[in-house]
Amino acid sequence: MNPAMTSGGPSEPAILDAMELTADPGMEVRFAESAHQILAELVSGGAALGWVEPPSRDEVVELLGHVVSAVQDGDAALRAAYLDGRLVGLGYWLRYARPTHRPHADLEKIAVETAAHGRGVGRALASALIADAREAGIEVLTLDARGDNTSALHLYRSLGFTEYGRLADFVAVGEHRYDKVFYMLDFRRYA
Repeated sequence: MNPAMTSGGPSEPAILDAMELTADPGMEVRFAESAHQILAELVSGGAALGWVEPPSRDEVVELLGHVVSAVQDGDAALRAAYLDGRLVGLGYWLRYARPTHRPHADLEKIAVETAAHGRGVGRALASALIADAREAGIEVLTLDARGDNTSALHLYRSLGFTEYGRLADFVAVGEHRYDKVFYMLDFRRYA
């Protein structure tokens, strides 16, 4: 087991970066499997992660491969949270591809398994990803969230994100419609 996975202690998550996750091929495979289980469970429970149906294992592996490749190119950050040596959450941001938007990045997913909610895992992941964005020279970190995801919206506001827009009833999940809320963290203000 990677010593960093236990450094957070039993009540505090250990947060690993992409290089730590991919340094050991066995750990990388276990990470992909566990990430799939977390994402599928959350989506099955109605979590707002961009899928209507739980993603397949292959979808998650492809997504993680894309993110890790972007990390290696300096265009992303990926973090994983472990409690007691077990993956309980993950998150990542990707730099915008459009040349005029390259100084900026989008926080695309933060997912924490249901059993670990309320233990500071989401905050630890988001804080690490914000630090990674600052270190990478990102000017503005954006995200969007479903309007009914009040816990996530509260977390983002508490970390300094501000709302810059909202599309009413934009997100369609079956017959239900939800607002799509846009947040940003402008690092240029704190440079």
